[in-house]
Amino acid sequence: MSNKNNNYLVPLVIIGVLFFVMGFVTWVNGTLITFFKKAFSLDNTSSYLVTFAFFISYTLMAIPSSMVLKKTGFKNGMSLGLLVMAAGTLIFIPAAEMASYNLFLVGLFTIGIGLTVLQTASNPYVTILGPRDSAAQRISIMGIANKTAGIISQVVVGGLLLAGTSSVDPKDELDKVVVPYLVLTGVLVGLALLIRMSKGLVEVSEEEEAPVATQQIVVEKTSVFQFPNLVLGVIALFCYVGVEVIAGDTIINYGVSLGFAEEEARLFGTYTLGGMMFGYVLGIVLIPKYVSQQSYLMFSAVLGVLVTIVAIFSTGFTSVLCIAVLGFANAVIWPALWPLALSGLGKFTKIGSALLIMGISGGAIMPLVYGGIADSIGSTQKAYWLMLPLYLFILYFGLVGHKKKSW
Repeated sequence: MSNKNNNYLVPLVIIGVLFFVMGFVTWVNGTLITFFKKAFSLDNTSSYLVTFAFFISYTLMAIPSSMVLKKTGFKNGMSLGLLVMAAGTLIFIPAAEMASYNLFLVGLFTIGIGLTVLQTASNPYVTILGPRDSAAQRISIMGIANKTAGIISQVVVGGLLLAGTSSVDPKDELDKVVVPYLVLTGVLVGLALLIRMSKGLVEVSEEEEAPVATQQIVVEKTSVFQFPNLVLGVIALFCYVGVEVIAGDTIINYGVSLGFAEEEARLFGTYTLGGMMFGYVLGIVLIPKYVSQQSYLMFSAVLGVLVTIVAIFSTGFTSVLCIAVLGFANAVIWPALWPLALSGLGKFTKIGSALLIMGISGGAIMPLVYGGIADSIGSTQKAYWLMLPLYLFILYFGLVGHKKKSW
């Protein structure tokens, strides 16, 4: 372990770069939702097919990704994920030329497949690469890289796609995506080659990281579904990604629906991501020295419930700010959930990680449900009631669910 401790820094820096890339590609979706809604004259439900196409790939590809990683290992798997993402960003070019919303969705789905491989490899890598009780701290550092990239993507890409006067011709509007996505394709291919050639990323074995007592427990279990903390953790992660994506990707549309100009509303997503970054920094300072991962998880869920209620009953910019504050409430849920859900899995860690990755499909389904509710009741504000039961399940996992070791 002493040699491994000396080698933590370089791998974590490399993984930090990957989390930056994942954040840039993921959080630009909020801008794309508003951009496509206007360019293709979509309703709320149709516009949130952006998040559906992007995140549903996690459900479909998580288990295959786990199988791929068994063949390739973490390092080559990360490189492969980046190349698949590059194929997805490249699809945006013909999609713009053909003015095809469906082809854009295919591109987003392909990007999601690459991200699934990348996430399935990188999240357990960060969890295993160091002491378990500080895993949330390390993932929080990764989160800062992720959300910093998200803010940059919304400012830069939002500035290109949403700022200024929109063209009457949808084709001219869609041409705005060509240059940024060509550049992004080049960056992804370059990073894939760098990761492939890098000597800084070492392979780690989840079995050898598990303590002897944990290994003995795992020997007695024959299926990953015999771990209640994992199964409930997958459901909690589904709920979490649902509220995270709703808070991050609906806020621009929500601001526009309240009467804010697109030029102003395009930056609202950065407020949510800024709140998440502040939450990550606080998590790094507090966990595990002053507060445990599960205690912070429960605090986050309670705060999410309270802020959601205020957002629904307040008006104007105050309501928008409440949605942004949800970013702070959501920040440490992801890094706290992972180690609690993976605790004690030993040799089942990779398949457990794949199942958790499937929980990311909450980001596909919940925003689509939100859009459907908003369209059916005619209120993007009241549709936020959807988040309350999601936060309440996260609270249950923090209080009880993660402690269950048998059904």
